[in-house]
Amino acid sequence: MTIDAKINQSLERALRVGEKTNCPAKLNSALHHAVFPGGARVRPKLCIAVAHACDPEADLTDAIAAATALELLHCASLVHDDLPCFDDADQRRGKPSVHVKYGETIAVLAGDAMIVLAFQTLAQGAQSYFRELTMVMAEATAPPNGIAAGQAWEAEPKIDLEAYHNSKTAALFIAASRAGAVSVGNSDANWRELGSCLGRAYQIADDLRDMLLTPEELGKPAKQDVRNCRPSAVESYGVHGAYKRLRGAIDAAIESVPDCDGTESLRQLIQAQAIRLTPDHLVQEVA
Repeated sequence: MTIDAKINQSLERALRVGEKTNCPAKLNSALHHAVFPGGARVRPKLCIAVAHACDPEADLTDAIAAATALELLHCASLVHDDLPCFDDADQRRGKPSVHVKYGETIAVLAGDAMIVLAFQTLAQGAQSYFRELTMVMAEATAPPNGIAAGQAWEAEPKIDLEAYHNSKTAALFIAASRAGAVSVGNSDANWRELGSCLGRAYQIADDLRDMLLTPEELGKPAKQDVRNCRPSAVESYGVHGAYKRLRGAIDAAIESVPDCDGTESLRQLIQAQAIRLTPDHLVQEVA
């Protein structure tokens, strides 16, 4: 079974909990709508890749549980981010956003439910490192540096761009790299920088794509940063400057991979993600 299949199977299992009980039908449907079909599953793949790099022979049970929790947290953040009180986005992944299809009330509850389901998934699936993984996920979710703080920066009269991006985007990448190491019994001390660099790269790429691509290419509304008067790498550094920073963040991520059994394969995976983040026609536009 491929990594993608394992992640999706675990996500299905997590959501199936609601189907076995008397869960309100609309909420249950909204949860599935938010999670399937998914995006690239970048964060869970990073978690599992780090676990495999640390120990290619390790049991990945805890890594799969952590990867599933990460994707649920990510999907929850997307549902909340799309709400009218934030981005007011009517599309996500090429289909109606949750609040458009099910209403704002269900969208808020679906996002909240996925956050709780993430920790429930850890409790049910992690066998050896539940406590450690719970702390990693909690730090990635709660203030002062988790995704809740990232969203809250948008309500401030003056936004600290670095803090905003670190919390809104990098927090889950940091959690993914840390959780991958922790899930196979390794220290996460040397893995934080990888997540930080990848999170920075992903956010810069997202800012570039938001500015330069069409809604059809993105599968969601474009030019949201301009529309919502939010700071971005493009606004701060221009298109060429943002692209240079993207390449610098990718290079830094590759260099930050600690020496381990799977160092080279993980670096190759990061380079492949860099290509995915920056489509050829986008590179040509900023070259």
